[in-house]
This record gives sequence, structure tokens and C-alpha cells, in this order.
Amino acid sequence: MDFDKTLQEYIEAIDNRLERHLLISYPEIIYKAASYSLFSGGKRIRPVILLGVCEMLGGWRKNALPFACALEMIHTYSMIHDDLPSLDDDDMRRGKPTNHMVYGEAMALLAGDALLNRAYEVMARFCVANNDAHFVKAMAKIAEYAGIEGMIGGQVMDIALEGAIAVPAEIEYVYTNKTAKLFMAAFGCGALAAGKDDETVSAMEKIGKQLGIAFQIKDDLLDIEGGSAFGKPLGSDAKNKKCTYVSTFGIDGATQKYHELSVTAIGELKKLNNSEFLVALAEKLVDRPR
Repeated sequence: MDFDKTLQEYIEAIDNRLERHLLISYPEIIYKAASYSLFSGGKRIRPVILLGVCEMLGGWRKNALPFACALEMIHTYSMIHDDLPSLDDDDMRRGKPTNHMVYGEAMALLAGDALLNRAYEVMARFCVANNDAHFVKAMAKIAEYAGIEGMIGGQVMDIALEGAIAVPAEIEYVYTNKTAKLFMAAFGCGALAAGKDDETVSAMEKIGKQLGIAFQIKDDLLDIEGGSAFGKPLGSDAKNKKCTYVSTFGIDGATQKYHELSVTAIGELKKLNNSEFLVALAEKLVDRPR
């Protein structure tokens, strides 16, 4: 297995399809604003995982791509909104000015809205054209995990806990929902796109949760130890008085939890057939320098 070749194939497939879903039309400004963030150098982690899981389990890439693209659009919309002055108030993302710094707050807000809605358009059209309950379940799962009982719920609690002393259960809730739920969606929907049963989907989501929380803890550590996951200024969490694993458990406690989750997730992946690509990807994610 050539990891770099496979990764590049997945990214190219995702980017080509995303470009088709966001062809410039009228009014041009909203397409340009949405494209600015969607094609700003993202690593495509979640959609790559979704494609990788689907093909690992014997599914067809063409059935996974609509959900992979939708997941990336939802992830991008959430970052556009996160960066707004009313939330994290960040000026840089992935080493570039954030969307609202280029297009203004109003257009950035609408660009995020546009990506969110286009994500559901893409999935809905695919489900209508392909009458399969697995695909409908995949769409429903992404909707749930990106919503109030998922990413948005986690963001709400992330804001509510700013400046507070959080208990472990609250931190677990934020990390599970704000970050890990989209990883769970990637793993679970990859299995659904491959036509797998609920037991397999659940097993994949468990790995996604472990990897997603480990990924976020790594971000916390990078934020204070010299490095930045998305080209944002160091110390962003402290500036915004965020409650994190690091602020709650200290660097040593956060590092221990990060290692425990990483080892467990990668160990579970290694038990699966044809998992070489996903194992290599997971190892790179948890050991990334930025």
C-alpha cells in the first residue's frame, strides 16, 4: 500500500467533486466567499476517512463521495462561523486571513450558511437518485452529528464554559460533540456507504470517537507547545478563556489521555482487514507537528 499515493487520490477525488458542487454562478460573491474557505488548504481529514472506511469495507467510492463532500462542507462552514468576532474572533486560519477578514462579517456568515445548505442538497439529491436505506441513514447521521446533539451542542457548551472551572464530564461532552462527532460521522457513514449493518457502523463510530477526541487534545497541546493545527496564532485557547483538557487536567494529564485514546483507536484499526491506509492516516494525525 502506497499511503501517499492513496491519500492524494482521495484528496483529488474529493476536490474535483467539491468544485462541481460549487461552480461559480449568480450572485458570484457568495460562491467566491464559500470557495475561499473550502479551498484554503484543508487536509480533507474527515472526507478522506469516510472514503477510506468505505473502501476498506468493500464499498464503492462513488457511493461515499456525496457524504464525504457534504461532511467537508459542513466542517468548513463551522470554521467560518467559529472565526467570527462573536465566537472565537480569529483573524487567521491555515495561515491565511479568515473569511470575515476578506469578505466581511455578513458575507462570511452567509458563506457558512451556503456551505451548510449545499451539503444537504448534495446528500438529498444522491439519496433521491439512489433508493437505498443505508444512504438515507448516512444523511440522517451527518445531520444529527452536526446538529444540536452533535457539533453545535458541543460548541454551545464550549462557549458556556468559557472562563469557568469545568468538571471532567463537561469537558468530555464538549470534546465528544464539538470535534469527535464529525469523526464518528466519517467512520460511521463510510460503513453505511459500503452497505454495512448497524453493528459494524457502531464499531466504526467507536474508533472515530477515540480518534476525534485524541485529535482535539493534540490541538490543545499544539496551541501551547509551539505549533498550530490550522495556522492560527498560538495561545488562542487561553485568549478565549477556553476550558480544555490541558486547562482542566494539565499538560501531563492531557498528554496521557491523548496517548491512551490514540493507542486504543489505532489498535482497533489494526485488527481490521485492509486497514493499512487508515492505520497510517491515524498515526499521522495523532503525531502531527501542526
